[in-house]
Amino acid sequence: MELTFYVAAAVAVAATLLVITCYNLIHALLYLVVSFLAISVVFFTLGAPFMAALEIIIYAGAIVVLIIFVIMMLNLTYEDVQHEKQWLTPGVWVGPAILCLVLFGELIYIVTTDNTAASAVRAVDAKAVGLSLYGPYVLGVELSGMLLMAGIVGAYHLGRQKKKVIHRFLEQEAAA
Repeated sequence: MELTFYVAAAVAVAATLLVITCYNLIHALLYLVVSFLAISVVFFTLGAPFMAALEIIIYAGAIVVLIIFVIMMLNLTYEDVQHEKQWLTPGVWVGPAILCLVLFGELIYIVTTDNTAASAVRAVDAKAVGLSLYGPYVLGVELSGMLLMAGIVGAYHLGRQKKKVIHRFLEQEAAA
C-alpha cells in the first residue's frame, strides 16, 4: 500500500509541475485533471475514500467544467479556434494518458489485493469530514471559495475585449 501511495504522490507532483510549466491553457487543464485524480488516489490509500470521491466530483468534475466555461466566455475568434485545433493534436494526450494509466493500474491493484496494511489506517466517514469542514476549518473553506471566485472574476476581466478608441480624424481617414 505504501508503494501505491508513493507512486500516486509522484504522479501528482509530476502532473502539478506540468500544470505550472505548460504555456497552453488546455494542456495545463489536462494535467490539472490528472493531478486531481492522483490526489484522489492518495486520499484513497490513506483510508479516506469519501475525500477521494469528493476530490473527483468537486475538483476534477465541477471546477474543470467551470474553467471550460470561463474559456468559452473569453469570446474566442476564428484564429483562436484554429490555434486550439493545432494545440489539441493526438500527441498532447500522450502525457496525461500515461499518467492516468499509472493511476488506473494502482486502483486496480488496490481493489483486487487483500489490503491488510490498509486496515491499520482508520477510515474517515462523511460525518467527520463535514464536522471538520464546517467546524474548525470553516475559515479555510471560506477563504478557498473566495480565492476561486477571485480567479474567475480575474480571468473574465483579463479576457474581455477592450473597445478600441480611434480619434475622429483617423475615423474619417479610415472611412475614405
